Amino acid sequence: MTLDLALIWAGIIALAVLMYVLLDGFDLGIGILFPFARTPEHRSVMMDTVAPIWDGNETWLVLGGGGLLAVFPVAYAILMPALYLPIYLMLIALILRGVAFEFRLRGRRRGKAFWTAAFAGGSTVAAFAQGLVLGGFIQGVTVEGTSFAGGPFDWLSGYSILVACGVVAGYALLGAGWLVLKTEGELYEDARRWARIALAATALILLAVSLMTLRVHPQVAERWGVFSTGVDWPKVLQRIPVPLLGLIGISICGYGLNRRAHHGPYLGAVLIFLSGYFGLAIGFFPYVVPYAVDFRQAATAPNAMLFMLIGAAIVVPLILAYTGWVYWLFRGKVSADAGYH
Repeated sequence: MTLDLALIWAGIIALAVLMYVLLDGFDLGIGILFPFARTPEHRSVMMDTVAPIWDGNETWLVLGGGGLLAVFPVAYAILMPALYLPIYLMLIALILRGVAFEFRLRGRRRGKAFWTAAFAGGSTVAAFAQGLVLGGFIQGVTVEGTSFAGGPFDWLSGYSILVACGVVAGYALLGAGWLVLKTEGELYEDARRWARIALAATALILLAVSLMTLRVHPQVAERWGVFSTGVDWPKVLQRIPVPLLGLIGISICGYGLNRRAHHGPYLGAVLIFLSGYFGLAIGFFPYVVPYAVDFRQAATAPNAMLFMLIGAAIVVPLILAYTGWVYWLFRGKVSADAGYH
């Protein structure tokens, strides 16, 4: 039996991207919510909830980006020039956010205020830039042969801006759900209020993006069974579990907030993101450059993929094990005397 190396690597990179969004998403969301905290002490507790894990969460971004470069160099060579500006913006914001995370702890009055603003701004800009990358990817890039043939601002459109706003709202929902899970008292109540607002914004923008995607990409509409001449109801019914998953996530999140549950809001937010992720898979798989290059066409030589797969077979389980262990070790509520700040 011959291993389908390209498919295996496509799965690994897809897993890495999903893990990054779900894990780094909530600590970016905490930065987005930073300006709304009542007191500096609340901000310190918010940072304490992610202090042991935030840098480990970004490991998945390195794995996804590095894997794309190493295993699918054709896709990397097309997508990077098409999305240089938002990707650079994201990286600069992530660097600023990482520096601010450490420097805020040691700053005095003015310094602490500056690094607090830098942490909030870096988190928000990073999330917005990721949304621009996603929006630019979905709406497609101009390709000639195996090269990008468009302009440097092709990614900038009303559609990509709407997607970026949706990513910011979704990350804020993940962050608020995480705070509901990890905090108590006044901050817990604030997190519930933030989660309600973020949930409404996320649901509305997700609906708008879904409808606009069907107009932006006729190929995606066809995959969902929506044609200019009518609707293919059998195909639509086959796809219906994906939006139903999103509705279940919204319901779990809303119900959990109303019932003052601690796990429900974050779990519901995760299901909403999974719904969006599976929706993208239905719309674009097996393409890594939408409707231009699929993952087999973009893959490197089989011997190189096999060599790298041996390393991934060691590294990925270690990352998963370490991630699980750290989250288990630092489970439970975080109080104001947690000690990191």
